[in-house]
Amino acid sequence: MIFKSVLDQRPYPALTIASEDWAALAPRQIRLADLATIRSTLDLNALLASDSTFFGDLFAHVVRWNGQLYLEDGLHRAVRAALQGRTSLHARVIDYPEN
Repeated sequence: MIFKSVLDQRPYPALTIASEDWAALAPRQIRLADLATIRSTLDLNALLASDSTFFGDLFAHVVRWNGQLYLEDGLHRAVRAALQGRTSLHARVIDYPEN
């Protein structure tokens, strides 16, 4: 199993975090097995594109909510890492407050 779990939607409230707020977070290594995805489908164009990060962040975005890590953005990066035999990826992690 690549991920801890695969969900169809986020279990936490919608994010109101701007791109520059994500950019202010230093990336760190996260184990794929510790992540729950919030998307159950993957766009193969995003996975196979050689320039998939050209217009976006180079790092995946992860939300820590209620002690669990959720992959908010970067599913294609995580799957690509798994296909290359890696067990972790670099991601920006934000602690999202409980409501």
